Amino acid sequence: MPAKNSIKLFVENGYYHLYNRGVEKRKIFQDQQDYAVFLRYIKKYLDPIEGSDPVKSLKSLSSEIELLAFCLMPNHFHFLVKQTSLDGITKFVRAVCTSYVMYFNKKYERIGTLFQGKYKGVLINNDVYLLHLSRYIHLNPLTLGSDPRSYDYSSYAYYLGAKKADWINRKEILDFFNTASATSMNSHFSYQNFVDTYKLDSRDILGNLALE
Repeated sequence: MPAKNSIKLFVENGYYHLYNRGVEKRKIFQDQQDYAVFLRYIKKYLDPIEGSDPVKSLKSLSSEIELLAFCLMPNHFHFLVKQTSLDGITKFVRAVCTSYVMYFNKKYERIGTLFQGKYKGVLINNDVYLLHLSRYIHLNPLTLGSDPRSYDYSSYAYYLGAKKADWINRKEILDFFNTASATSMNSHFSYQNFVDTYKLDSRDILGNLALE
């Protein structure tokens, strides 16, 4: 039987939760440099300027995929993405993960696979799941005893305005909170309030959309 969420149905303009962990649940990020390199690869392939440098022979994927949210944890990662082309996700994940594995294996003088099989992907088919998935991703650092608002390796700081990047699309999520009628919430209920103070556990709402 295939592993949960290993069979991926990709559609144009679809929203997806993508994730993977280290083989045997081992760490895929050993130190700060590892996190920084992985983030640099994300920027390399999604930044519309840096990813289109003819000198470096790079092609930006920013017209094919948008990164809405992410979180890098010691032994796994989460992406919330929207792909506008049919194979944007495949191109993006392959480029980032292949580049990172080559870096990691060279640095730690190892060979072989780093990730636990192919990445998992699941289609998000309604707005409630979309919002709670972003919240679930941004609250992941709590499992490490870290404050999500100051965690260096997630997109939450970008949502709070503490950081800025052209390769993260906050608008898709934040628009729900800028228009009260979109979520039946009052106009004073901000995204930060939703993430930090919402009473229900987003994992219970998401079910199998979260990491198993």
